Amino acid sequence: EKSEAASSSLPRGGRRSEAGSTPVFSPPPPSVLVAAGSPGWLAPGSVRSGVPWDQQGTWNGLCVLQEVGARAQGGWWPGRGLQGLRGCRLLWPCPYSGLACILLRPYPQLQLLPSARQPRLPQWGHRQGHLSEGDWWEARSLSSGQTGYIPSNYVAPVDSIQAEEWYFGKIGRKDSERQLLSPGNPRGAFLIRESETTKGAYSLSIRDWDQARGDHVKHYKIRKLDTGGYYITTRAQFDSVQELVQHYLEVNDGLCHLLTAACTTVKPQTLGLAKDAWEISRSSIALERRLGTGCFGDVWLGTWNGSTKVAVKTLKPGTMSPKAFLAEAQIMKLLRHDKLVQLYAVVSEEPIYIVTEFLCHGSLLEFLKDREGWDLRLPQLVDMAAQVAEGMAYMERMNYIHRDLRAANILVGERLLCKIADFGLARLIEDDEYNPHQGTKFPIKWTAPEAALFGRFTIKSDVWSFGILLTELITKGRVPYPGMNKREVLEQVEHGYHMPCPTGCPASLYEVMEQTWRLDPEERPTFEYLQSFLEDYFTSTEPQYQPGDET
Repeated sequence: EKSEAASSSLPRGGRRSEAGSTPVFSPPPPSVLVAAGSPGWLAPGSVRSGVPWDQQGTWNGLCVLQEVGARAQGGWWPGRGLQGLRGCRLLWPCPYSGLACILLRPYPQLQLLPSARQPRLPQWGHRQGHLSEGDWWEARSLSSGQTGYIPSNYVAPVDSIQAEEWYFGKIGRKDSERQLLSPGNPRGAFLIRESETTKGAYSLSIRDWDQARGDHVKHYKIRKLDTGGYYITTRAQFDSVQELVQHYLEVNDGLCHLLTAACTTVKPQTLGLAKDAWEISRSSIALERRLGTGCFGDVWLGTWNGSTKVAVKTLKPGTMSPKAFLAEAQIMKLLRHDKLVQLYAVVSEEPIYIVTEFLCHGSLLEFLKDREGWDLRLPQLVDMAAQVAEGMAYMERMNYIHRDLRAANILVGERLLCKIADFGLARLIEDDEYNPHQGTKFPIKWTAPEAALFGRFTIKSDVWSFGILLTELITKGRVPYPGMNKREVLEQVEHGYHMPCPTGCPASLYEVMEQTWRLDPEERPTFEYLQSFLEDYFTSTEPQYQPGDET
């Protein structure tokens, strides 16, 4: 009987040994997710005897299989239902009692090592943009035996909602709409996120279509029962969010559309190049293609360690003090947000290298001037402005000032993702030409009068610059104050002059621009307000959430 039970539980690709008493398996495909956990954590009846494989593909030890889920997807193996998850996962003894981790693609079979110090397991850091624990955890490959470090934002608890491909964690309503409406998502594509309005609850966001509105997103609140269950409508209650999702994958049951597929997502950015890779050697960077040239250096597409694609800003010698730059960079690397370009590493000896994540479309200014930019319509432009405002609202909360906010310092990635670059560098520049009074390189047309005249840079002077950036977006990259030189701009602005409303700019949007250009800095809006205003700019009069119960 035991032999028959083992045989019935063989995963796809399994075969029986010659003795016929012990199941023997081929190694799983790379997409099979491997977990580390104590055997006591397993549910009753989920343990099977087996012989683990060695590097040659034969099995030579004890393993346990936890059978979960009822249908195979992608590279997952089929198994019986357990805790609402799908597929089979391999479980290994772990030094932490009761802890289980699941390691996500592209990593193969890995096991956390004791030096990981039983950290609090993060949620999907690449979707949230934040991690409060160590960025890199030590791990051992179960296939090769090699040890190394993995980014901690690639792991999640094996039995939790965080391990599901449709769970996006703590992202906002607007960001969920942005991701679902991106190319590649069909009608019925969905994601689940933390509710912004109700602590402990979730929101289900679904891509839909109708003739009147075209593609759009609808939101449903997932409520929690006092007994621990979950529901959208009280007539259909479930023990877990995973079971709820499985139900609506099979029937729409009052939703706008049947759930069809998890929202697609881009590959996550790691938090740094590697563990302790901060000050790196120049020889570890290969410069491949010049992306642009500025007043103080060039920007290159490069490769670190022969494997990781990066952007490299090379500064001309004498641009800034290496000591001052390194001190500022230590602060800059602590600023982590989805809408800020991630600072990876530095070469602190002159010529200074600043190594950051690479965004495929380059600067917003050049993007707006290209064919793709000219095809952008007002909703897309306002959304890009909202993303910049979101990043600046984060800097506002962190009490950090940009000092040089303009379209040239915003980078554009896939799906019109916008990220703020070069924050904090302007104050370090020692070139005499970067002087507000006579310097030819100083961006007077973007600078608030109190900053240009008296050097009073604050987050409110960044708000002024953001208003100028809005005109760049609406005019597809036109230089501000056309027909006026820098001296004329400074004189006119000091006396209250504002640029006229750009062609095609709605009056309500121009009104916000004028608010950012008030002479008294304290009368200018906050970035928090600007983010909220721009995110809700095209919001219709429909309720925030779709009704879950019939009324």
